Amino acid sequence: MVDDADWVLITHAHMDHCDVKTLVPLSCASCQCHFMGPQDVGDVLAAQGIETTRFVRAEHGWFSLGNDLRVHPLPAAHPEIEVDPQGSSRYVGYLIEYRGKRIYHSGDTSLNTSVIEAVSAFKPIDVAILPVNECNYYREARGIIGNMSVREAFQFAENIQVATLVPMHWDMFVPNSVYREEIETYFRLAQPPFRMLLNPTQI
Repeated sequence: MVDDADWVLITHAHMDHCDVKTLVPLSCASCQCHFMGPQDVGDVLAAQGIETTRFVRAEHGWFSLGNDLRVHPLPAAHPEIEVDPQGSSRYVGYLIEYRGKRIYHSGDTSLNTSVIEAVSAFKPIDVAILPVNECNYYREARGIIGNMSVREAFQFAENIQVATLVPMHWDMFVPNSVYREEIETYFRLAQPPFRMLLNPTQI
């Protein structure tokens, strides 16, 4: 178990992104750790006994995490942009900046004008971590909320001038997965102006 975490950034309250079976033990092992996320996430953590003083609402704007590290929550559309009663986004991505380098983790999101414009304001981006498990009729019929497709993710990465793309959300759940070969084949055929890593430990 991680015992030296300072911050955990959580994009939304769905179980695969806000897993209390992971977060509660982590909160005990890393007693100094704080959590950032939409208010729905704060409510989930509070219900599990994590002190509200350890939670920071993900508001749009730069927030210092210390040691030259800062984060800027950005809206996500899952599948649409939603706001809570306080007017804050219920689904977010995070732009993380450290010594001039920018990493964008989109969280679960489809694409729309608001998402594209919000992220484009910070281009170029050194590393973007984007979902590629597309929305489609058959997944929606099974109650599965997809995100952008492989093609959309590649085009978005090009739009925001990404140097390195890390596709995500393609290999966790079988009903909501994408073949690795599909991603690699499209990358080979499209020849986009960025490199791609399917293993983020290589960053």
